[in-house]
Amino acid sequence: MLAIPFFAGIACLWLGANGARWTALGATIVTFLLGVLLWLTYEVGGPQWQFQEYAPVFGRFAWALGIDGIALMLIMLSVFLMPICILASWTAIEKRVPEFMAAFLLMETLMIGVFAAQDIFLFYIMFEAGLIPMYLIIGIWGGANRIYAAYKFFLYTLLGSVLMLIAMLWMVNFAGTTSIPDLMATDFPPEAQTWLWLAFFASFAVKVPMWPFHTWLPDAHVQAPTAGSVILAGVLLKLGGYGFIRFSLPMFPEASAQLFWLVMGLSMVAVVYTSLVALVQQDMKKLIAYSSVAHMAFVTIGLFAFNRQGIEGGLIVMLSHGLVSGALFLCVGVVYDRLHTRDIDRYGGLADNMPAYALLFLLFTMAAVGLPGTSGFVGEFLALMGAYQAHSWVAFAATTGLILGAAYMLWLYWRVVYGAHRHADAAAMPDLNRRELGMLGAIAAVVLWMGVYPESFMAPMRADVGLLLDRIERAAPAGDARLAAPDPAAAQPQAAAQPAAGAH
Repeated sequence: MLAIPFFAGIACLWLGANGARWTALGATIVTFLLGVLLWLTYEVGGPQWQFQEYAPVFGRFAWALGIDGIALMLIMLSVFLMPICILASWTAIEKRVPEFMAAFLLMETLMIGVFAAQDIFLFYIMFEAGLIPMYLIIGIWGGANRIYAAYKFFLYTLLGSVLMLIAMLWMVNFAGTTSIPDLMATDFPPEAQTWLWLAFFASFAVKVPMWPFHTWLPDAHVQAPTAGSVILAGVLLKLGGYGFIRFSLPMFPEASAQLFWLVMGLSMVAVVYTSLVALVQQDMKKLIAYSSVAHMAFVTIGLFAFNRQGIEGGLIVMLSHGLVSGALFLCVGVVYDRLHTRDIDRYGGLADNMPAYALLFLLFTMAAVGLPGTSGFVGEFLALMGAYQAHSWVAFAATTGLILGAAYMLWLYWRVVYGAHRHADAAAMPDLNRRELGMLGAIAAVVLWMGVYPESFMAPMRADVGLLLDRIERAAPAGDARLAAPDPAAAQPQAAAQPAAGAH
């Protein structure tokens, strides 16, 4: 799965525009089919790490790959969205097509590499190298202000990661190993944990992005081409959440509990503040970009709730947000290709001339709001349950964000799709063609599947969440649910019942 997009990307550079398009599409479809095979052969309830390969390179550094259920789901998200991105760029990208396709295929290789890496330095190389193709995609094929957006994206994400590298060097020196599974089981001294946690936080908080480190995201989204926005929202933002669950929580449980309020405080501000900012946007892409910050705050709230519902909810929100926000950016791309503007006021009444578009756009709007029966509901409901057990005020702030989320998403939908036709050119736009219908239809099917039967997606991750909980339980901060227990003996049955409640 790493080799196919990598070599196809190199091959694209020697082909013409059409050859590059077909090569990229073929390579991403083959990689997706291999991903399906990976999922089918993954043994749920089997060993924690599966499909491992190991080859020493030099010194302590090794080519070490392997996945658990969490990595499996995120790899599936990446390989599912990639062919859709190639299709989205089919007619939209006309200059330097071979280079564009090569950049996307390189990005796919690096994204799979991040989720599969089991050596901490291999992870770092893949994590940072992913910046380069994204920087090129925004900087070469982006909008009018693309150079500013590309530099801002690059510098923000790079600065945070320098601190993370220093922390990694200290950890490897302390533990005597670069293996991520071994480091996850290492007990670092509590006084060092705080500094290590903050160094990793500097990198992951920018990637997620958490408020107030989010300001690069709206600029990057607005300037990026449609496919760039899809992969940025769909997968690159998930690297931060993956980092929290792979490094910050299991490696530094005491520090995670100690800095519980830092994460929750920033997440609560993000949910409310970015939702209010989204309400006043005139640019469709900017509105969806701010909604991404609010949705990713649900992820951080869930992951740091220190209970099963919260962590599983955070993971499902990550998968759901990858699909739904990617689909919303595709919806913006569809009308942008026809009218070449993202200004909400230039549209209106599209339900008359684009009924299929209006229907699919409605489904993704509802999933973003968290309507039961869509993927958005499952994750947000679980994350809120986890947050409520951790602290009721956190749940209160997160719920406020849900209400505001419904406000800005439905208002966007109403202004674009309903009402009177304000402009003749918008009224003359043709409905979805077969290519666009295929792209949006594929995501719609998975969004409904995840909403109706989330067990398919939760089953592979359940055992890994359990192992993470065993690791962090000792440090869990006293939340409302724990404070309510009168004595340890009375709290025992409650703790035992918790995983069962989460399992259902």
